[in-house]
Amino acid sequence: VQLQASGGGLVQAGGSLRLSCEASTRIFSFNIMGWYRQAPGDERELVATITNDGSAYYVDSVKGRFTISRDIAKNTVYLQIDNLKPDDTAVYYCTAHGRLALRGRDYWGQGTQVTVSS
Repeated sequence: VQLQASGGGLVQAGGSLRLSCEASTRIFSFNIMGWYRQAPGDERELVATITNDGSAYYVDSVKGRFTISRDIAKNTVYLQIDNLKPDDTAVYYCTAHGRLALRGRDYWGQGTQVTVSS
């Protein structure tokens, strides 16, 4: 199973990006999928998650600006980031926790860099 993250880039503060995480298998194979980010010198932190039934969770610092969604047919989870701030600069990683045949396994994408200029 592989997770392919994409969509990062260099953007000015106030701009938007949409990150994509495409799984090599059906996303119903996962209990939960999500996004973490890691800024230079910082620990990796959870940003948002979406469960198998479509319920979304966001850390307080991104509520109102980040939106996690999924396209089941494309096996893809998205992270829409609006009103980007320099503090959002980080490598963003997608992750998934397996269920059924993949139960108990955690998967990580390779990361996509988001850089926000002021």
